[in-house]
Amino acid sequence: MQLLLLLQTGGGATASQLARELEVSVRTVYRDVEALSEAGVPVYSEPGRGGGVRLIDGYRTRLTGLTSEEADAVLLAGLPGAAADLGLGTVLATAQLKMLAALPPELRGRATRIAERVHIDMPGWFQRPEQTPTLAAVADALWHDHRLTITYHRRDRTVERVLDPLGLVMKAGTWYLIAHDHSGIRSYRASRILTAAPTGESFTRPASFDLADHWRSAAEEFAQSMLRVSAHCCIDIAHLNLLRLMNDPAAVREALTCVQTPDADGWADITIRAESHEVLAHALLPLGEHIEVLAPPELRATMTDTAAAMLARYQRSTGA
Repeated sequence: MQLLLLLQTGGGATASQLARELEVSVRTVYRDVEALSEAGVPVYSEPGRGGGVRLIDGYRTRLTGLTSEEADAVLLAGLPGAAADLGLGTVLATAQLKMLAALPPELRGRATRIAERVHIDMPGWFQRPEQTPTLAAVADALWHDHRLTITYHRRDRTVERVLDPLGLVMKAGTWYLIAHDHSGIRSYRASRILTAAPTGESFTRPASFDLADHWRSAAEEFAQSMLRVSAHCCIDIAHLNLLRLMNDPAAVREALTCVQTPDADGWADITIRAESHEVLAHALLPLGEHIEVLAPPELRATMTDTAAAMLARYQRSTGA
């Protein structure tokens, strides 16, 4: 469909240009052109200078009649749960039916195979999807650039905020609202938004705001801000892969960049950060004998006491 719509809107292009645009190989472009032709689409290739891949003049796909809401929902076709959260479940189903009806019969069968063979389940294992009863109202304000008044549950209290909604982000099955308030652009966990009502005012989105760039930067800053304490350790480099047990990708990435040159026995100094010494202790204990905490003294003492308590318990249970 991407190839077909590119040809329809662009009037034709070389196979190399199409390959770059679609991020595939030239061979894939020619294979897809052949598939379209076999499906009854009047597409052809012209060799030589000035040639390329083209549709017969006047040909148009039957992909028509989509409303603006349906077009938005099509972008979420791989995430029906996300579309439903945003109040677009019904329009998504309608848009998909229109798309299937617009396709030639040969391609229609190929399209339905995707839904039969691929399902995306966003939340992680052992996690229940969060309840977001106000998300559809937030999304409606976002689509129409309407200012919102929300009540938001923080850990210690409930607050009221007036926001300009700039974007919604789903991270590992959790929705976040990115919005501008009196202090700047901030992130709000959607499940903690208790009420959301438009103020009746509109706002103008900042022309320079890029949602993906903002989220990338904010997520990295948040990850770094959580790494408040550090441990100087010595690790057996043959077991560096055990660091993945820490379940903190940001801390692991940072630690791997500071591994020192190993000694003759294959042990190297490394600095590992986390949000607290307690978290560090729980993260490092699964590495067992393959790591030793050198500093700070209180963390080393915690590791020593924990290891001694474990040894004593196992000795009692085995009668040793």
